Amino acid sequence: MTVIVRDVRAEDAEGFARVRRAAVPFMLATPEQLMFDWAHAHPDSHARPLVAVTEDGEVIGTVQQQIAHNAPEPGIGSVNVYVDPACQRHGAGTALLRAAEEHLAEQGARTLYSWVMDTPEDRAWAERRGYAPSRSAYFLRLDLTAELPPLQEPPAGVELLTAEDFAADPRRLFELDAVTTADEPSDVGSELDDYAHWLETTWKHPLFDRALTTVAVVDGVPAAFSAAQTDGLGRYGTGMTGTAPAFRGRGLAKLVKNASLHRARAAGCVEAFTGNDAGNEPMLAINKWFGYEIGAVEVRHVRTIG
Repeated sequence: MTVIVRDVRAEDAEGFARVRRAAVPFMLATPEQLMFDWAHAHPDSHARPLVAVTEDGEVIGTVQQQIAHNAPEPGIGSVNVYVDPACQRHGAGTALLRAAEEHLAEQGARTLYSWVMDTPEDRAWAERRGYAPSRSAYFLRLDLTAELPPLQEPPAGVELLTAEDFAADPRRLFELDAVTTADEPSDVGSELDDYAHWLETTWKHPLFDRALTTVAVVDGVPAAFSAAQTDGLGRYGTGMTGTAPAFRGRGLAKLVKNASLHRARAAGCVEAFTGNDAGNEPMLAINKWFGYEIGAVEVRHVRTIG
C-alpha cells in the first residue's frame, strides 16, 4: 500500500473523524467539530493537521500537532498520531510522526508530548521513536440507559443553573474555567487568559452543549461546573468538571455532574464518556460513584528534540 502524507483538506473531515472514532472510540469526533477546530486554531499554536491517505484518497491516518502557546514555558509541542486499526503496519503512523516532528521543530519546539494507548504494541512503537513514558490517564464510559444516582437537592445558598443562563455574560464562566484549569493535573501547565479566544473556541464550539452544562452558583458566585459535549449521535462527553479552590470540599463537583448526566439522559443521550488523570483520585472516586468504568488507558510520552 502506498501512503501519502499531506495537509488536511475540508473534504477530509469525514475521514478524519472516522479514523479518530475507530482508533479511540471513547472520544467524540464529528466532521463539523474538526472543521471548526481547524478554522479557529490559535495562530501562536502553529497547528497543522495532517492526514495519511492511500492512492485513491482514502484517509487512513491522522495527526494533530501544535505548540503549547498557553504554557508557562516556551518550546513545548504536542503531537498525537492515530491510524485506522484496519490499516496499520503500512508506515502511515511513522510518516505522519516524522512530518509533524519536522514542522514542530521548525516552530521552535524542543519538548514533544504525545498520548499513546497503553498496549504493548503502541508503547513499543513510541519508545522505538525516542519517546519515554510519563503519566497515565483513563478513558471512562457510562451507560446512560442504566440507573443513575438520584438527583440531589442543592444545599442552602446553592443554585444549579445551565451555561445557557450565562449567555448574556459568559465571562463569569470563563473566569471559573480559568481558575480550575490552572491546577488540573498535567505534564504541561496551561493558563487561560484570552477571553476573546475562549469565546470563539470554547463557548461557540459545535460540541459544547450549553443546555446540559451545569453550574453551581453559591450566593451569586459561580463556584463549580460540569461542561458537557454532545455529538448528535447519542454520545455525551464531559469536557471538564471543576470547582474553584475556595469552594472545594462541599461536594459541588458531584452535584453539578449528577445534574448534567440526568439532563443528558433526558435529552436522549445513551453513552457518557470522560477522561481522568490516573493520579486524580478525587475525580476518579466521583466517577466510580456514578458507575463509570475504565474503557482504556493511555500513557503520556515525551521526547526531547533539537
